[in-house]
Amino acid sequence: MPVVLICGGSGLIGQRLTSMLIEKGYEVIIATRSAQKNRNNNSVNPSYTIWNPAKEIIDAAVISKADYIINLAGAGIADKRWTAKRKKEIAESRIQSGRTIAKALQQHNNKVKAVINASAIGWYGADNPAAAEKKFTEENPPAPGFMGDTCKAWEESIQPVKDLDKRLVILRTGIVLSKKGGALKEFVKPAKFGVAAILGNGKQMISWVHIDDLCRIYISAVENEKLNGIYNAVAPIPVDNKSLTTAIARSIKGSFFITAFIPSFIVKLVVGGVSSEVLKSTTVSCRKLRETGFQFIFPSVEAALRQLE
Repeated sequence: MPVVLICGGSGLIGQRLTSMLIEKGYEVIIATRSAQKNRNNNSVNPSYTIWNPAKEIIDAAVISKADYIINLAGAGIADKRWTAKRKKEIAESRIQSGRTIAKALQQHNNKVKAVINASAIGWYGADNPAAAEKKFTEENPPAPGFMGDTCKAWEESIQPVKDLDKRLVILRTGIVLSKKGGALKEFVKPAKFGVAAILGNGKQMISWVHIDDLCRIYISAVENEKLNGIYNAVAPIPVDNKSLTTAIARSIKGSFFITAFIPSFIVKLVVGGVSSEVLKSTTVSCRKLRETGFQFIFPSVEAALRQLE
């Protein structure tokens, strides 16, 4: 039974990915900072281990046991307002996790075949209508600013594993749609009251992915040795904010809803600095991923929402 170590595996994506890996016959070990959770959980599969990336602490025995490492660790981008302290936490939680894994693989004997590391489409800036290529590809440079800088440092932190002859896959993930949390939950809140709350002018493009397809991408990165390097983990058909918002409202209320445009200045007042990401139009290509043979179960937002109802 191959062993997958998931660092930061207790979150939304990690929980679903764990279930899907176990269904496929993998043994899963979840690295968590919660000692209490580790003591109280007697599960054989998944099992839990304690790590502390801020102090570069991870169990050497777990590293030696793992066949694959998936790193999902990082403080939530939109969980809190972007104060200077929170921005530092967002960046450091990602950089420290990558460094901890890379250092552990350098220092301890192991049989790890591949490391799959999360990143985000925050790497990219806003769409440029004048650009020859209308969708961002993996070759585009990082955008200046907090998210671009964070994603660049995040990806650089894990790069040393390549010097150890490990296959390294980095997945730049879009907005994840799941009925158990994440962005979809925020869209659903006003829709339940019959309001499709469109942010700004509603024309900003959203590059999204259904959580099951995202987890299947991670599993593909484990199983398909052709996957090597950086890939955009987004669905093939991006959607604008207005279309996504109204589609969600329609899935909940049928035709019994009203549309309401929330001006950009109000969005900025309510959510602060993260509004720069909420209001940004970012159209991202998944062509490189699809060329590996990966096929999406939910290529359109309509198909995704039908499953998530």
